[in-house]
Amino acid sequence: MYYYQRLKDIREDYDKNQTEIAEILKMQQTQYSRYERGANEMPMHLFIALAKYYNVSLDYLAGLINYKRPLYEDKKQTKNVVNIKNINNANFDIK
Repeated sequence: MYYYQRLKDIREDYDKNQTEIAEILKMQQTQYSRYERGANEMPMHLFIALAKYYNVSLDYLAGLINYKRPLYEDKKQTKNVVNIKNINNANFDIK
């Protein structure tokens, strides 16, 4: 499976639309759409932000494995909220 198909599948699993995910990543929906279609390569810092948001491993998000290995075992560590302070410097915090 290509990673861009996994991005769409996991977004739909969480009942989110492209606009909601684009807002989390501080970008326009059209840019995020290009990542989901595979038209543009998604930068690693955005993969990390989505892995934190969905609480899944990067290898799952990249389509390398087919089971949702959690990024955090302790559910108290994440609440599906990503606070991106400065996306250009890849400085992410989980609330």
